[in-house]
Amino acid sequence: MLFQFRDAKRRWPFASRAALCMGIPVVVGWAVGDTSAGLMATLGAFTALYGSDRPYLNRAFYLALIALAFAVAVSVGLLAQTTPWTVVPVIAMMAMVATFLCNALRVSPPGAFMFTLVCAAGTAIDAPHLTIWHTALLVAAGGGVAWLAHMIGAFFWPRGPERKAVATAAEAVARFIEAVGTPAQDAARHHAALTMQESWTTLVRFQPPKPRPDGTLSRLRAMGRELNQLFAEAMNATAPLPESAAIKARHIGAEAQKPHPEAERTDPGHVPLGHPGVLASLRESLRPWSPALLVTLRVGIATAIAGTIGAMLGLERAYWCIAAAMLILHQGLDWARTLQRGLERMAGTLVGLLLAGAILVLQPEGLWIAVTLMALQFTIEMIVIRNYALAVIFITAAALTIAAGGHPVPDVGHLLWVRGVDTVIGCVVGLTVFALSRPRFATSRVPDELVRTLNAIAAVIGPMSRGDVLTPTARAARHDLQHRAITLLQAYDRSVGSSPRHGEQVERMWPAVVTTQRLAYRVLSTCWAMEADGEAKARETALSLFGPNGASAMRDALLELGRSARNQKQPAIAAPLPAFVATEMQNLRDSLVTESN
Repeated sequence: MLFQFRDAKRRWPFASRAALCMGIPVVVGWAVGDTSAGLMATLGAFTALYGSDRPYLNRAFYLALIALAFAVAVSVGLLAQTTPWTVVPVIAMMAMVATFLCNALRVSPPGAFMFTLVCAAGTAIDAPHLTIWHTALLVAAGGGVAWLAHMIGAFFWPRGPERKAVATAAEAVARFIEAVGTPAQDAARHHAALTMQESWTTLVRFQPPKPRPDGTLSRLRAMGRELNQLFAEAMNATAPLPESAAIKARHIGAEAQKPHPEAERTDPGHVPLGHPGVLASLRESLRPWSPALLVTLRVGIATAIAGTIGAMLGLERAYWCIAAAMLILHQGLDWARTLQRGLERMAGTLVGLLLAGAILVLQPEGLWIAVTLMALQFTIEMIVIRNYALAVIFITAAALTIAAGGHPVPDVGHLLWVRGVDTVIGCVVGLTVFALSRPRFATSRVPDELVRTLNAIAAVIGPMSRGDVLTPTARAARHDLQHRAITLLQAYDRSVGSSPRHGEQVERMWPAVVTTQRLAYRVLSTCWAMEADGEAKARETALSLFGPNGASAMRDALLELGRSARNQKQPAIAAPLPAFVATEMQNLRDSLVTESN
């Protein structure tokens, strides 16, 4: 796994931008005669690693907030520096706050790690000629450089992120259509649903509330609705769809990238909502034993222990222990991937120390520091997705080059030895904390999420049985159901990689998980089809689907299935169920019976 290269397409624009943002502050610092200040500003330049998939207007506010957070983080670190005994608790607390917020709000990688690293770096900055405010302004200036670099594309391709989101969703829907009736159907359906949700987040959640009816955004939303209809047709298909359906999806994707000016598409008025909003995400993450809270707790314990060990051993920069412990925990990966991440970090760091040593011995000055950092950052971003262990080699070299602050290192060998020890301590502590905390998480989360998904299905059935598919209440219920279906499979993916014993327990739940997800998408796709028929026809369709008692029978059955999933008892379903979900309901009952046995 350490030598496996994963696919990552067209990384060079992002890598070039990140490298440029890293080099500009150093060049400016050199030009004004203070290279160390320029290196300090590179801490804010890490803003360039965030928000590249967001629409430009939303991106402008998002990146400004990221840059401000970096400035605050380094200021907190500088304040802790004045009282040495507070350094470890402060960094551990920063790690916990950043981890919770980034997991709850779905901040993409590098996520919480960079905020903690910047705070930790603040505790070790040796710049007596600069006040805390001056340092914070330097970091903010580095963030400003990244902000400008991120926003330049708005002048050339103002709706680029939105177009890309629709095109990506179109390809995912096309692949799902092609997979109908094959063993790859379930995985393709989940990927298409997840990609569609990401697309609607870009088209709706990250946008002003009322776009122009005839504008580009409105046309892209209309294309997204067409993809929704294709997805619904594929969900309701009892046999493989004709090739023309996948061709149509790909045509929509191509048109999203290069739309025809004469295309007459307007905002459909009612569209899916994508990911939950900020407040809804925070409420869900504050639920007891939520993934975000558990990951935060792990990070807090691991960083406190790693930092304490580093301090007790007298390591000059104990925050490296904290950074290593947090790095392998903050994303909330399963045991297999966490173990892999720890091994990759240790192996990559030990090799990277050789490269870092060579750079520190050569001691680049002035513009050569900028060139070195730009080359390292470009290489990191080009390979970090393909092979993390290889990327860590260059991450280690870049971190030590920045930490040197443009000054000679008196004892390079000692610095490299300490960094290696710090990394090993942090990774071992992080893995140990994870290993001791995973069993309860692995065995309880999947049944809980399965019950929540069944409850969400029941919430949709009420308005759906009356033909109310366009009211705000009905749309909110459908939005929650789609979110729950995706969260269910994510819970399974995270839990199945647990220890062999607990992983086997979770793996036995797979038939129930996949059948519940099929049921959820069957209900959603039927709602989408009813929505396309119009309000009057929807009521007729609802009556034919449910009849006089179908809705209450289905809600009772879902309640019974939920009890069975939680208590592992055989469900008893006696009343006849609506035909359009009868197969999925029976399959779910059978999967729960097998599991309880």
